[in-house]
Amino acid sequence: MTEQSDNLIDRYRRRFLGGLAASAAMVVAPGVILREVQAKPDEQAASHKIRWGMLIDTNKLDDGGEAMITACKNEHGWGNDPHASAAQQAQWVRKVTFKDALTKHETSLPVMCQHCETAPCVDVCPTGASFKRADGIVLVDKHICIGCRYCMMACPYKARSFVHEHLENQKPQSPRGIGTVESCNLCVHRVDKGEQPACIEAASHAAVFGDLNDPDSAISKALSKYGAQQIRADLGLNTGVRYWGI
Repeated sequence: MTEQSDNLIDRYRRRFLGGLAASAAMVVAPGVILREVQAKPDEQAASHKIRWGMLIDTNKLDDGGEAMITACKNEHGWGNDPHASAAQQAQWVRKVTFKDALTKHETSLPVMCQHCETAPCVDVCPTGASFKRADGIVLVDKHICIGCRYCMMACPYKARSFVHEHLENQKPQSPRGIGTVESCNLCVHRVDKGEQPACIEAASHAAVFGDLNDPDSAISKALSKYGAQQIRADLGLNTGVRYWGI
C-alpha cells in the first residue's frame, strides 16, 4: 500500500474512534447488518437462489488438511509475509487436531471461515467492511476496513487475521493491506468463473464444493443421505462449511 493509502486508513480510524461512543448503539447492535453489499461477478449479480458451501471428509484427509492449507497459501499469498513475526503471520486456514478423551483417537482437520448464514463478524462490523454476499460468501472490503478487529473477537472459529506489516509480491486476485483484516473468501474469484476453490482441488476426493440450495448438487445429495457436522453447532450460525468424522 502507498503512503497516501496508509494516511487514508489512519484518517478513517481516527474518525471512527472519535465518533464511536455516539454511534455504538446504532451500528453494533447484534443481528443488525448495516448494509448489504452485492457484487456483480461477470456482469451477473450474486443470487439468493444460490448458497455456496463446502463438505470435508476428515476420514479421507490423509494429511489432516495440509494440502488444502498449502493450496490456499499458494493461491492467495498469505503466511509468508517477510516482515511479520511468527505470531503475526496471516492464517486464512489452520490445521486443528483434537483427541477423544475416552478412545484417545486423534482427528485433524482444516478450519477456516465457516461462511455462516448468521455471521457474527458481519453483525459487529461498524463500517460494513465485513459483509455477506447474497450467495452466502462472507468477505471483507479492504477499502472501508478500519482495522478495529471487532470481527476477529466475534468470530468463534478464530478464522480471521490482521495484517501487521507492509506486504510485498501480492497476488492480483487477493489484494491485501496493512491495517486490515482478512480471511478465507472461498476463492470467490474462482467461484465467479465457475471454478472450484483451490483447497477443494487440492483435497481431491476428501472435499466437495457446491450449491447448498440445489437439491440436485453433489454436496446437497451427500448431506441429505449422510448428514454432516458443524463446528460449534450449538451457536446456531448455520455454517456453510460442514464436516464428516468429527
